[in-house]
Amino acid sequence: MHRRHFLAAGASLLATPHILRAAQNDNFELMEHLKPKEVRVKKKYGFQPGQLVVVLASYHLYHMQDQRNAIRYGVAIGQEGLNFSGRATIDRKVEWPNWRPTKEMIERNPAAYAKYADGMPGGPTNPLGSRAMYLYQNGRDTLFRIHGTTAPQSIGTPSSNGCIRMANWHIEHLYEQVQLGTEVIVVSGRE
Repeated sequence: MHRRHFLAAGASLLATPHILRAAQNDNFELMEHLKPKEVRVKKKYGFQPGQLVVVLASYHLYHMQDQRNAIRYGVAIGQEGLNFSGRATIDRKVEWPNWRPTKEMIERNPAAYAKYADGMPGGPTNPLGSRAMYLYQNGRDTLFRIHGTTAPQSIGTPSSNGCIRMANWHIEHLYEQVQLGTEVIVVSGRE
């Protein structure tokens, strides 16, 4: 294990009780299986410390602490046919990000998205929530993100346009733990 992974894993584990107890500001509470939880991961998968692993079928994101232990978060995923899958890296991170719907989003639902074609500044009503981590492949933006949400009730559902949504209070914690260049693996199968 590299020293920086060891230090990051240690810091994350120290912060774990805080995130596991984190309360939501607007009285919304996630179902128990979608709340952050320390879990063991089968060694056969070969995940590495620091990696983020998203399992679409179960609506979970795993932040690997070491090869066997992870913090599991509930997420919302893309609607049928809109999900990212494969490997990417986080090459950009933004607090209170601006948002602009993609051309495809506007084409699919102009009534909802055309008015935002010029973008929306970051803030509490922005659909990307309080933090966003941008997924890249080979140095190119995939247009997929791991981000917060103004709709925490969507966690555990296929409701986004392909991005991976997290409750704001969870993405804020994860954002602090994840470094630029972190590998993200998105798989469709069961855990």
